[in-house]
Amino acid sequence: MTAPGTSAARRDWTPILAGGLIMGLALGARHVQGLFLIPMTMDRGWDREIFSQAIALQNLAWGLCQPLSGWLSDRFGALWIIAGGLILYCLGLAGMVYSASEGAFLLAAGVCVGIAQSGTTFGVVYAALSRTVQSDRRSWALGLAGALGGMGQFVMVPVSQMLIDMTDWQTALLIFSGAAAVMLPLVFTFRAGSTSTAEVPHQGGPGIADALRHKGFWLLNLGFLVCGFQLTFAQTYLPSYVSDNGLDASVGVMALALMALFNVAGTYLFGLWGGTYRKKNLLVGIYLARTAAISLFLLLPMSGASIYAFSAALGFLLLGTVPLTNGLVSQVFGVRYIGTLFGILFLNHQIGSFIGVRLGGIFFEAYGSYQLGWAVAAALGLVAAALHWPINDSPFVVSRTQKNTG
Repeated sequence: MTAPGTSAARRDWTPILAGGLIMGLALGARHVQGLFLIPMTMDRGWDREIFSQAIALQNLAWGLCQPLSGWLSDRFGALWIIAGGLILYCLGLAGMVYSASEGAFLLAAGVCVGIAQSGTTFGVVYAALSRTVQSDRRSWALGLAGALGGMGQFVMVPVSQMLIDMTDWQTALLIFSGAAAVMLPLVFTFRAGSTSTAEVPHQGGPGIADALRHKGFWLLNLGFLVCGFQLTFAQTYLPSYVSDNGLDASVGVMALALMALFNVAGTYLFGLWGGTYRKKNLLVGIYLARTAAISLFLLLPMSGASIYAFSAALGFLLLGTVPLTNGLVSQVFGVRYIGTLFGILFLNHQIGSFIGVRLGGIFFEAYGSYQLGWAVAAALGLVAAALHWPINDSPFVVSRTQKNTG
């Protein structure tokens, strides 16, 4: 792999920084939604089920739109897709503030923000970077952009809580809405990368239909579904889970902050390691480690120390799956249709997110606790590890007999 400090790598910094900042805002606004659950529902007089429905719908809308956003990025370039996503994010966050009814809130927080995320996060940004950066630096570039996005998540946790405490939740959301508008000029850094590729696809290379016939592609889809369940369940319900168990709300805020901070290191390192070690083996390790972390969290007595340790561990494992999964798809199928193929993968990720958020709300209403949801998340980690182990990660070779179908 070309060292990150070489002149060739330095030329990649502009789109990497822009992509990291955009993802930092988009993922950060998503990461802190759990902080708005209690003040928003209390202020509006709604039960928590309304909030969980909106976040579940948001994840589903994000997933359903991601294949289309990825295809449009592959076909026309990333610039206008990312710009449209930022505009929708601006409108959706403002809409959450001014929603006068539950239906309007579902439309703003669920549909509008969900579609916005499909144009401002991994699917489109990683696809643009994958085509801009040479293959020997791609894993590093994706990991670095993801780490910068994770830093945005970390920064937005204390900023969100500070804004809520000093003003109110409405003002906090309006400020984030304005930040989305301010980010718009950054999309022009993708102009060159959106129309040229680091690797020109050869005639007769693997296409979308070839990927859809590849068993490994569907094993990745199922594994990514588990990732979505675990990630969104933890981000949405950890602050409330902490408060429900008698700890101060500040513990939940710090837990989210630690999760985001350690995600910075995890995303970068797993992206970097993906250039040296087999990506599928790293993914197996991530899911097994998540199961161990969640299991220990449930078994140990709850305290500030145990929550902080769990948040750090889960944060380190949180989004390292994304550059590894994206890189694995590029490795097997090339970059020509990376936006579309990762979009399909991310649809399944968001189906898992939808299930995780909805089950969390259902479990709480039925049992008054999120305990069962954590147990399900731990068990699913074992399933995901087993799904990734048999994946054939050799570059796909097109042939009439379709020999490379595993």
